[in-house]
Amino acid sequence: MARARSSASTVSPRLVGLALGALGVLGFSFSLPATKLAVGSLDPWFVAFGRAVAAAALAGFVLVATRARRPSPTQWRRLGIVALGVVVGFPLFTSIALETSGSAHGAVVIAVLPAATAVAAVARAGERPGRLFWAGAIAGVVVVGVFALAYSSGAFTAADLWLLLAVVTCAIGYAEGGALARELGGARTICWALLLSLPLTLPVALLSADGLAGASREAWLGFAYVCLVSMFLGFFAWYAGLARGGVARVSQVQLAQPLLTLLWSALLLGEYVGPGTLLAAVAVLACVLVTQRSRVGGERTSA
Repeated sequence: MARARSSASTVSPRLVGLALGALGVLGFSFSLPATKLAVGSLDPWFVAFGRAVAAAALAGFVLVATRARRPSPTQWRRLGIVALGVVVGFPLFTSIALETSGSAHGAVVIAVLPAATAVAAVARAGERPGRLFWAGAIAGVVVVGVFALAYSSGAFTAADLWLLLAVVTCAIGYAEGGALARELGGARTICWALLLSLPLTLPVALLSADGLAGASREAWLGFAYVCLVSMFLGFFAWYAGLARGGVARVSQVQLAQPLLTLLWSALLLGEYVGPGTLLAAVAVLACVLVTQRSRVGGERTSA
C-alpha cells in the first residue's frame, strides 16, 4: 500500500505536468499565425513589445489580486533571464522574421526548440536526460528537419536566422522559467518577468505605435491573441507544466507544436498542408512518446 501511494505521488505530478505542458503548447501553436496576421498591418516592433505591455497590465492585476510575495534579489536576476528570452527575444525575432516568411515555414524552423530547451535544461535546471530521451528528441528534430526541406526550397534566408535566434533565446527563457516556477509558481514567474520588462517594452511600444488607426481588423485580432494567450495565459500552463513534469521531459511535447501550427496556418491563412504533414505528425508524436518513456536523471518536480 505504501509503495502504491509512493508511486502515485511520483507519477501524478509528471502526468499533471504533461497535461499542463500540452495545454500551453496548444495555446502557443496559434502564435505564429496570429503574429503573421498582426504584422500584416502593424509594425513588428509594436507587435513584439506592445503585446508585452498589454500582458504586463494583466500581470500587475494578477499579482495585486493574489498578494504575491516579491521575488528575492537572486530571483530577480533569474527573472531577467526569463524576460530577455520569452518577453523580448522570442516575440521580437519572430515578428521580424514573419514580415518576409510564412507562419508555416516559421513553424518548421523553430521545431528545434524542444531539443534546444532540453540542452538549456541541462545547463540551467540540472537535469540529465538519458540516451533514450536524446534518441527520441534527436529523431524528432530529424523528422521535422526532413519535413522542412521537403516543405520549402531548402534555401537559408535572413528570416531563418531571425527564427533561429528566437529559438536560442526562447530555450534559455523556458529552461530558466521552468526552474524558477518551482519556487514562484508558473503564473507568478511570467507575471514578474513581464513587469520587470516594462521599462524596456513600454518606451519601444510607444515609439513604434505609428499607423495604428489604419491597421486591419485581422491584425488587431492577431495582436489580441498574442497579448492574451501567447504572452500571458499560455505561460501559466506552460511554466506550471515544466515545474511539475521536468523541463527536459515536458519540453518535448513542443515537437507537436509545428504541426499544429501548420494546421492553423491552413485553416486561418489558407496555406497549403499536404498529406506529408500527416505522416510527419505521426512520426513526431511517436518521438514524443519515446521521450516520455525515458528516464531523466536529476529531474526535480513540483507537486
